[in-house]
Amino acid sequence: MSINIVKPIEDTELIINERGNIYHLDLAPEQLATTVITVGSPDRVKEVSKHLDMITHKAQHREFITHTGRIGSKEISVISTGIGSGNIDIVFNEMDALANIDFKTRTIKDQKTVLSVFRLGTCGTLQKDVAVDSMIVSSHGIGLDNLLLYYRTTNNPDETYILNEFMRHTSIGVKNIQPYITEAPISLRRHFGPEYVHGITATCPGFYAPQARSLRLSPTFPDLLDALATFSCMDNRITNFEMETAAIYGMGKLLGHKCISISAALANRATKAFSKDPDAAVDKMIVHSLEIITGI
Repeated sequence: MSINIVKPIEDTELIINERGNIYHLDLAPEQLATTVITVGSPDRVKEVSKHLDMITHKAQHREFITHTGRIGSKEISVISTGIGSGNIDIVFNEMDALANIDFKTRTIKDQKTVLSVFRLGTCGTLQKDVAVDSMIVSSHGIGLDNLLLYYRTTNNPDETYILNEFMRHTSIGVKNIQPYITEAPISLRRHFGPEYVHGITATCPGFYAPQARSLRLSPTFPDLLDALATFSCMDNRITNFEMETAAIYGMGKLLGHKCISISAALANRATKAFSKDPDAAVDKMIVHSLEIITGI
């Protein structure tokens, strides 16, 4: 009879500091809740955590700030990811390690913990009828940032069909960009009702040329806004774009976690309108969404 020997994960793969915390997030496993709210801006962590009944732990390392606490009996961690899909790669791998790797033996646990992750972010909308200050729930994330190309992924038939139609419509696939797609779980989306706009979110690897902005440099894809705004498939259209959602959905799916992305639309690129009170729009999204999250 053969004996299956589980090899510990090497020190260079799973970096644990002298306090027993994972490297970037600087958290120990018991300091992460199974319900997680991610925000891009470190300053937004306190804007969410001020609504918690109590805070039991705070941590900060670089741009990664965590406040863990409770609303009623529900434990919640609020974590800042910083901007962009590269940071999502770090945060999701480390959150999953906290939940599903035994730090003492450095081995993967047999019993997996599923995290429920809610992104509360900001975005620009691409559709004239989606007003600034709207709250948007991402039904799918289409990534233009290439992060998921570094992982072995598969798509269901609907995802594959939408992605192929997207590439045909936009011709993005011929411009050295390889888009990917992930659908958000309906089990989470259904909790966010008609006060939220639902649609596909495109995730870009930058804020300027990757979102068709031009200051002193010219983008190679100047028609990007029109290509995204005019795409529709299977009753889905691209409502907005930002810099994290597709990476969150893709990493979450691969790791077995449930993720939903909620955004306050601060700009409408079609009408050239910008929110007159961005802080109020973000706070409204936080308050409304927290009421839903605590009930899930």
